[in-house]
Amino acid sequence: MAFKPLSALRRGFVFLWTALDVTRRTFFNLLFLLILIAIIAMFFGGGVKPVGGNTSLVLEIKGDLVEQYETTLRDTVLDNVGGDSKRTVRLRDVLLTLDTAARDPNISSVVVILDEMDGGGMAMLREFGAALGRVKAAGKKVVAWSGQYDQKRYLVASHASEVYVHPMGMVLIEGFGGRRNYYRDALDKVGVTVNLIKVGTYKSAAEPYIANGPSPAAREADAFLYNALWSGYTGLVEKNRKLPDGALAAMIENLPQRMEAAGGSAAKVALEAKLVDGLMTRDQLRAMMIKRGVYEEDIKSFRQVSFYDYLSRHPQRAFGDAVGVIVAAGAITDGAGGPGVVGGRSTANLIRQAREDDSIKAVVLRVDSPGGSAYGSELIRRELELTRAAGKPVVVSMGSVAASGGYWISMAADEVIADPATITGSIGVFALLPTADKVVDKLGIHTDGVTTTWLADAYNPLRPLDPRFGQLVQASINNVYSEFTGKAAAARKTTQARIDEVGQGRVWTGAQAKERGLVDRLGSYNDALASAAGRAKLDKDYRVVYVERPVTRVERFLQMAGASAAQAMTIQVKLGLIEEAMPAGPVSKVAQDMAFLSELSGERKPFAAVVHCLCGEL
Repeated sequence: MAFKPLSALRRGFVFLWTALDVTRRTFFNLLFLLILIAIIAMFFGGGVKPVGGNTSLVLEIKGDLVEQYETTLRDTVLDNVGGDSKRTVRLRDVLLTLDTAARDPNISSVVVILDEMDGGGMAMLREFGAALGRVKAAGKKVVAWSGQYDQKRYLVASHASEVYVHPMGMVLIEGFGGRRNYYRDALDKVGVTVNLIKVGTYKSAAEPYIANGPSPAAREADAFLYNALWSGYTGLVEKNRKLPDGALAAMIENLPQRMEAAGGSAAKVALEAKLVDGLMTRDQLRAMMIKRGVYEEDIKSFRQVSFYDYLSRHPQRAFGDAVGVIVAAGAITDGAGGPGVVGGRSTANLIRQAREDDSIKAVVLRVDSPGGSAYGSELIRRELELTRAAGKPVVVSMGSVAASGGYWISMAADEVIADPATITGSIGVFALLPTADKVVDKLGIHTDGVTTTWLADAYNPLRPLDPRFGQLVQASINNVYSEFTGKAAAARKTTQARIDEVGQGRVWTGAQAKERGLVDRLGSYNDALASAAGRAKLDKDYRVVYVERPVTRVERFLQMAGASAAQAMTIQVKLGLIEEAMPAGPVSKVAQDMAFLSELSGERKPFAAVVHCLCGEL
């Protein structure tokens, strides 16, 4: 019988296809069976094991406290180069967990571990502390522990019933304020001229590029701001720890003598100053909690539930009337915003989405932004205005920073609520137009060509700034400032002249802003939710829905690959590709400042105005 290769090949292919088909069917049948078993177990197997009585909630905070997750793939790659992944914890998750624990009869105490909390804005830290206070008010013990406390960690810890620190640790409270870098001489040496066009005596965000030190107005405003923040910090800590007024300032003043008397032990200094209740290692903390609680053999420790485990046990309801929350955290841009960026168009779309959702009866805009694009800010403000016109109440909750553009987007609300430590105001406008004509002169580079009008090449960074173009930009800046103050006056029901008096680019604390009529009242994020729900006449069991646009994998990849030229120095420093003649902190700060200058001038639109306050977290 003759061998037929084509027939054999056909039979082999059929056999292989059949085998693949059987394997595929078997795999998906097994997968379906596993899913079915999981569903049956969920409904009939009792679900998650309930929290037993006398359980301690262990709230271990690792990383930065943030309003919303900000990590991109690029950031993760860069952070992992240094051997550590950047971690963040959402404030809203912390508040929900603590408020739920305060009502839960099975939770007898809360243990707050702050050893790895990296920081957060002052308003967020105060919100965290206030939530611990609500747990205490419910009759439950709150115990705080850390290997060492910096100023931010300690503000949170001071709200606890008991505060402990490691015997080798410390409580480091330093105060507010600091020094900026000023680049006028450095830019002159390389031949770069920064042309600043602004409105606002106190609008000092661009001063580092045009001066070698702060202006008298900037120094005056900064001193007023920092003194108010320091007074608020010390007053709150001294109240929480039942210390006399001025105790913290006195401790800092005499710190060298105190350290010497304590044999160089910062932990003993903290104990003697009554900042902590005892010195304790982590295992000693565990032993103390075992004595107070219920010992569980399987974990060899006290009965406890972790932060995220407890949070996952209390999901939000999916149906019913709701208050919609839109978070505006980060610098404001014109278009779409990714993690840590407020896109004018994308955020406006989220507001429109909330307005058109029939289940959302009111909107809370949570602001944590130093500003940015005036145009992007107006897109957001306008959508909030339309939402109010549609009959849905709008309440603004100001977080740690709601300044400049962050204040602009807050001007179309039924009520504006700020934390006493919120950085707000900064009603002013500026534009930066760097030119490198002196650089090209030194290098022997010449520019020339033909244009149909003078405007076609009016702003060429390689040529001196055309005074006619400067005149145009100044007119645009004046107009934006007039729009800013006019809209603020209408929102605050006052005159434009009055807003100009408290504007001029000056930054205020939330408490100072309340005194000057820039916000309606002082309060918390929960107060804003309650106000919105009350204005919408919702029942007490209303839902809270976060209206957010998910970041796709493709967007994360593009963000990773799309680092601008301005970010190149920062990336090189992070990767160690540039030799560090200075410590990493100062190098990183210089790179950040140069990146900000470059991004302002790169791909700029004609007459673009910036409403930005370089007033980040303190």
